[in-house]
Amino acid sequence: MENMTEVTWFVLLGLNNDPQLQLPLFTTFFLIYTITLVGNLGMILLILFDSRLHTPMYIFLSNLSFVDFCYSSTVTPKVMAGFLTGDKIMSYNACTSQIFFFATFANVESYLLVSMAYDRYAAVCKPLHYTTTMTTRMCVSLVIGCYICGFLNASIYTANALSLSFYELNVVHHFFCDIPAVMIVSYSDRQVNDLVLISVASFNIFFALILILISYTFIFTNILKMQSTAGYRKALSTCASHFTAVSIFYGTLIFMYLQPSSSHSMDNDKIASVFYTMVIPMLNPLVYSVRNKEVKNAFTKIVLMSK
Repeated sequence: MENMTEVTWFVLLGLNNDPQLQLPLFTTFFLIYTITLVGNLGMILLILFDSRLHTPMYIFLSNLSFVDFCYSSTVTPKVMAGFLTGDKIMSYNACTSQIFFFATFANVESYLLVSMAYDRYAAVCKPLHYTTTMTTRMCVSLVIGCYICGFLNASIYTANALSLSFYELNVVHHFFCDIPAVMIVSYSDRQVNDLVLISVASFNIFFALILILISYTFIFTNILKMQSTAGYRKALSTCASHFTAVSIFYGTLIFMYLQPSSSHSMDNDKIASVFYTMVIPMLNPLVYSVRNKEVKNAFTKIVLMSK
């Protein structure tokens, strides 16, 4: 029984055990991770060096890019290393750290999207008061609040998952230490822990979604009242990127975390996890730059200056 309570290692089964698929999978994830790094770090540098982008929206966007870079880096390098070396063992401390940092950055992103929705509300619905509402002090306070909320929620998730008892060597049917996948290998009674996980996740997700929906209700109501076609199109384009990012991010979170761990299908969870750990951080800088004239102009300016 001592060996059953003193957990030391977790064995991550990964995405696929077929030896012939390891190199193609490594190549695919290497390309995704490279695009993620270039896109997010490039967005941060672009906003940092172009003074025209030193506005509230881009302050939030630079932090969103930083968070995407961090939470993708929490998972992807270890997965790629596993494809090359076949090493699927992760220590208890490393697994704990991965759970904590991933949960931290995922929650920070959630609240950053709420802050960005409020920023869009102020820009569209109260344009004359925008500069006095969204001051630098206000933006910094919101960003700091996002990180504090992320840290506190991650602490709850991590403590809840690891208060369970595990065997000395645990086989996790996943490619990283995701909370539901780790909880399901425990031999403890998970009923209370499932309830805590679902309750805290539900509160955070729906609280954030309600605030975003309230903001967008006011935004779309205001847009419908606009007489100018140009103003109508500008307001829609201002919100389109953010609304797309919100839909993708919260859709996968609801699928993953608002069901008991016993109800999870590991194959479906892996597919969803690839999407929100690797694909979403890659897509966000593309979503915010493809139709954004200010970002395009800043990028063109830097390219011309470098020649």
